[in-house]
Amino acid sequence: MAHDIRILTESELRAAVMLDLSTVDVIEAAFAALARGNVVMPPILSMELAAANGEVDVKTAYIPGLDGFAIKVSPGFFDNPKLGLNSLNGLMILFSARTGLVQAVFLDNGYLTDLRTAAAGAVAARHLAPDTVDTAGVIGTGVQARLQMQAAHLVRPFRRVLVHGRDADKAAACAADLSEALGVAAAVAPSADALVADCQLVVTTTPSRTPLINAGALHPRLHITAMGSDQPGKTEIAPNALVAADLYVCDRVDQCSTSGELEAARAAGFMQDMTPPELGAIITGAHPGRRGRGDITICDLTGTGAQDTAIATHVMTLLGDAGTVIRT
Repeated sequence: MAHDIRILTESELRAAVMLDLSTVDVIEAAFAALARGNVVMPPILSMELAAANGEVDVKTAYIPGLDGFAIKVSPGFFDNPKLGLNSLNGLMILFSARTGLVQAVFLDNGYLTDLRTAAAGAVAARHLAPDTVDTAGVIGTGVQARLQMQAAHLVRPFRRVLVHGRDADKAAACAADLSEALGVAAAVAPSADALVADCQLVVTTTPSRTPLINAGALHPRLHITAMGSDQPGKTEIAPNALVAADLYVCDRVDQCSTSGELEAARAAGFMQDMTPPELGAIITGAHPGRRGRGDITICDLTGTGAQDTAIATHVMTLLGDAGTVIRT
């Protein structure tokens, strides 16, 4: 029996869905579903292509109650800018959760991944950052650096943003873009330590394999979201900083222990006998989260298949007649 498959390009998807509070709420609900324990989410299929300075992740999850489930293929080839190409691309395939038939193919070039990753940062900030944030900062200067600050501003409307990156010109360009997009003051920080010292909310968005933030940089009323470590060997936050924080939270403990900040901490001999709370437990109230105004909190985001299924099924409700329908 024939059925229809909808195919959408990046431009069509950009017209249909954007980074707003409704997107943040969708991703928050996915984290809550994970905390309830009824989500089927296999381990990430991850492959590194060291010769090409590249990596590929495949993620999926089934969330009961949603009509579909997504399989997402996300390549990252970090020398691509030298060729005039984006570092990240990929696609999502949405299947019916009832029949297993393909419902849609989203040729998004990583756009939906960018959205759900930024929205996850907003969820972390909503539940873990201080109630009032005057200055936010981002370490990194790429697409996700911009989106993370835009997402954070939705839930913690700061008045000033700082940017730090290895390339001062790129950092300046990122700061200028954020100033224009958010209507806030923006400046380049000369170092990661200087940035952290002036901020109440910090997001790290790099593929670094050496720590960018050490325990000595931490201060009261600070929240850090680390979202760059999503492959074995990557690390943005020093193990001593994780230990020094009042609260360290994972998006998914088993992922963070193999490809997030927790991997490096345990390799260094820390946190061997502890299981950190997950972000979903903070959202549902199963864990108290930030306890005091002066707490230092860190959230480790490796990216989950539940987020991909959540954003893909959300997009389907917004499409109207967009895209091309083929009958198979």
